[in-house]
Amino acid sequence: MGMLAAVLGIFAGLLLAAPAVHATTAPPPASESPAPESSTEATAQDSGSSGDEVTDGAEYQDRISGVLRNEGSPVAGVTIKASGNGYEAETETAENGSWSIGVPEQGAFEVELDESTLPEGVALAEGQQNPRTVTFAGTSNITTLFLLGEGIVLQGDTFGTKLVERAVAGLSFGLLLALSAVGLSLIFGTTGLTNFAHGEMVTFGAVLAFGFSALGLPLWLALILAVVGGAGLGYVQDAGLWKPLRKRGTGLVPMMIVSIGLALALRYTILFFFGGATQQLPDSQSPMLELGPVSISRNNLVSLAVSLVVILIVAALLLRTRIGKATRAVADNPPLAAASGIDVDRVIRIVWMAGGALAALGGILWAYYRPGVSFNMGQQILLLIFASVTLGGLGTVFGALIGSIIVGLFVEISTLWLEADLKYVGALLIMILVLLVRPQGILGRRERIG
Repeated sequence: MGMLAAVLGIFAGLLLAAPAVHATTAPPPASESPAPESSTEATAQDSGSSGDEVTDGAEYQDRISGVLRNEGSPVAGVTIKASGNGYEAETETAENGSWSIGVPEQGAFEVELDESTLPEGVALAEGQQNPRTVTFAGTSNITTLFLLGEGIVLQGDTFGTKLVERAVAGLSFGLLLALSAVGLSLIFGTTGLTNFAHGEMVTFGAVLAFGFSALGLPLWLALILAVVGGAGLGYVQDAGLWKPLRKRGTGLVPMMIVSIGLALALRYTILFFFGGATQQLPDSQSPMLELGPVSISRNNLVSLAVSLVVILIVAALLLRTRIGKATRAVADNPPLAAASGIDVDRVIRIVWMAGGALAALGGILWAYYRPGVSFNMGQQILLLIFASVTLGGLGTVFGALIGSIIVGLFVEISTLWLEADLKYVGALLIMILVLLVRPQGILGRRERIG
């Protein structure tokens, strides 16, 4: 209990210190991302203000932003307006061409560039939609770009190009899901526990990364410490809660209910200290990279590479090392593994630490993918993690990987036909359909019941 109190004390200190320190962080350079706040004020009207009050919605966390450039040079002083749901606001582009408008709630908003404020000789590219409608979908920040240049004709992407781009984005999303799903599958395989607090382990990693970076640590060190902190949370959970319950012979259903209570306790503890606002990790807005016909953000490309490397390392450890073979033995038959001399409790402890570390890393990558860190971000993808594990086969690590990639691909590719708000529904639907045909999952084994 002393260890648990010490860990909670350190965590609370980080959360209390983080927002104040983070507020002093210098904004990213113009070449990488739009400024998070507008540099000028402009007239707007919202439901709670007087008709002539100037606002750009700076007090709101949900934001619509972009950057305006002409032939590679920033364009300043151009008016951008946003309206919707009874709310109106406007701003001007800053010296680096960036602009940002806050909105009081998520939904659909109409964004318009005032062409009369463009510099002489500069015009919107032909084919640009102005005004245009943008819709929030599982993120606190939407980027929309107005292309400028006389004589430039905007050419729409072909279906094949869009399909490839969505497939690459889906692979990136699926691999970051796989990090959390593999950890959850390892825990289920060795203990039989369906851990509903796994989403909070995802959140914990992102919050720790934000806290350490807000304290002024280099980003690479903050991310490493966050992953180590995730492993520490897994250790504390098993040592302080799950091992005592196992020793008392507590059934899996009561333990599952305990995990639901733990999830709620962790979620609202984070809310109490961290707050309900969405915060951004350093470099959360990254430039787009052109890889042949495919456009992908730098963060998504890095996320894809990191996820793939980590998953390959985990697979190698499970297949080639003694602890990996012991883990597979415990997952297959714990009593037989114990009879053969394997320390089952030690293996389970290591699995909890590995699961916590993988969940924390998945949370960090999810914070960059959304982008943003919030107290309930893990809860938002918990069902997708469960879907990945169930689709691939409960308790099978490689099944969790395959299931995650399928879910990630379907989520992103489905946006070619479905509304963005329905993409998660489609992923859960495909899981149901597959399980109707193969109840044990893709790599799961048939078992006789009764």
